[in-house]
Amino acid sequence: MKIGWVYIITNRPNGVLYVGVTSGINRRAWEHRTGAVDGFSKKHDLKRLVFVEQHDDIKLAIQREKNIKGWSRVWKVRLIHGVNPHWEDLYDQLG
Repeated sequence: MKIGWVYIITNRPNGVLYVGVTSGINRRAWEHRTGAVDGFSKKHDLKRLVFVEQHDDIKLAIQREKNIKGWSRVWKVRLIHGVNPHWEDLYDQLG
């Protein structure tokens, strides 16, 4: 089984949110941070990693991402606040 990561990035506290899933969080966070990939996150300048959740199976991570994407913004903000109340950038804490 491949490990999966669910993450949320933003442009500022309480800003635009992007929920994603990846098998390589370091690489993917770097791609968002540097604007290496065109798309929603680059268009909205989303670079701040505010939520990260590891799953032992990529399939579970994909399902979790889909679930979170279906949540209201209020629920997503509560999820972030539960682990990162100050919306600190978690990028430098990645191993």
